[in-house]
Amino acid sequence: MRLQELDTAAERLRRQLADGPATQVALDERLASLSTAVAAVKERMAASQALRRDIEKDLAAVQARLSKYKGQLMEVKTNKEYHAMQTEIATAETLVRQQEDRLLERMEEAETHAAELKASEAALKDGQAEVTAVRAKMEAEHSVIDADLARITAERASVAAGVSAAALALFERVSKHRRGQAMSEARDGLCLQCHVRLRPQVFNTVRRGEELVQCESCSRILFAVPATAPDAATSPS
Repeated sequence: MRLQELDTAAERLRRQLADGPATQVALDERLASLSTAVAAVKERMAASQALRRDIEKDLAAVQARLSKYKGQLMEVKTNKEYHAMQTEIATAETLVRQQEDRLLERMEEAETHAAELKASEAALKDGQAEVTAVRAKMEAEHSVIDADLARITAERASVAAGVSAAALALFERVSKHRRGQAMSEARDGLCLQCHVRLRPQVFNTVRRGEELVQCESCSRILFAVPATAPDAATSPS
């Protein structure tokens, strides 16, 4: 029974260690997601800034053309030329307003991007700090688990040395075929692992505890927990 307790405890610790790589992957994925969010904002900022530069170039070109038209307006000699030039100036002024509106949109967009970048970088920084803390905690926990496993392994070897070779071989064989659970309590005439009812003779033999008895259904080694005697203070007089 002590071997079973030690094996169960060791398996529980090994499962905790086995969860480590998956947790590390999840932490890496979280940091990658936060880093991707920062990169995405920077890409949007770069695209917006490039478009803003193009708009500024277009605006400068239209403003130069408008200035040219206004200068030429004073040189026209006929009404026809005057009206034609006025049309060109009106068209250029409309284009200037359109480009200025587009430029204003890009400026507002730049403010939004700046706020998004600040938020995403803060989230990344917080995530990095949290992941670092989680990893440090995991390392500390794994150190404790490693020490516990070493202690359990040593104690198991000591306990196994006190078990007969035949009993130990039976225990190991059943444990291997029953996923580490070689023992089962017998209670109220049942095997509590497979829930199959035991023959009365088998159950009585288990209760006596004088020999190793296996469940006829699941092959686990059966044991019975002695009933606790009532306290004298609570016993009926």
